[in-house]
Amino acid sequence: MERFYHRHLATATLLSLVLAIPISASAQSLPARGQSETGWRHAIAAYLFAPIRTKGTSTINGNSVPIDLDLGDVLDLLDFAAAGRYEAWNSDFGLIFDANYVAIGTDGNLPGPGGAAFDVKVRQKWLALLGAYRIANGTYGADSRQYAIDLQGGVRYNKLKQKVNIGPAPTAGGDEGWWEPVIGARGMWRLNDKWTTIASIDLGGFGAGGNDLQIGANLGFDYQPWDNTAITFGYRYYSMDYSTTLSGGAFAYDTTQHGPYVGVKFFF
Repeated sequence: MERFYHRHLATATLLSLVLAIPISASAQSLPARGQSETGWRHAIAAYLFAPIRTKGTSTINGNSVPIDLDLGDVLDLLDFAAAGRYEAWNSDFGLIFDANYVAIGTDGNLPGPGGAAFDVKVRQKWLALLGAYRIANGTYGADSRQYAIDLQGGVRYNKLKQKVNIGPAPTAGGDEGWWEPVIGARGMWRLNDKWTTIASIDLGGFGAGGNDLQIGANLGFDYQPWDNTAITFGYRYYSMDYSTTLSGGAFAYDTTQHGPYVGVKFFF
């Protein structure tokens, strides 16, 4: 059974792949090249996050097991993932919408002679709506390069569905959903006409729905070779501490991840 739980927790670990992608990514309290400070400015972004290390513990039906996955393990088990972010800004005020989805499936056999076949399927949906306000906006350095700092806050809804088949036994699974608050801060500093540095952090959960605390921190760059398009990339740290009680017993997920991210953004 230990091997089975390791495979099952590896699947659960990938749920954080989508959660970790967009919430503190950049776009766009600091207007992109070609955008104006007057009137509305918009940005649409899509991202990928590749954790090179995932460590922690997973508890399923009251049984806790350690998590220690590298990038190869994560990519091997991922069936489908998508994440996107839309931001609309007018002067110092912004509205942000995030949408995320991940589908994961894995199968195998329990250890021992005649071990029963098993199949695991996981679906994760995640939506967030945030308001934002630019608290600082100015220039720095001898070349008077622009910078901006904004604060964000709002709510997100998590929906998690798991199904497990073991041999001829009936399908076991769960379907959990919860709302939680989210707050964040982001700083952006223009380096030149094409390069911008971004640093951000977000905090969520605060005990709502069983999610004690979720942390995301990014440090990266936007490279904008064209007026309406930028490549964004950098490094991300992510952690989650989630626990609840289901009919089969305690279910908990306490883990940390770190690794590079990359994406594309479109401005209009």
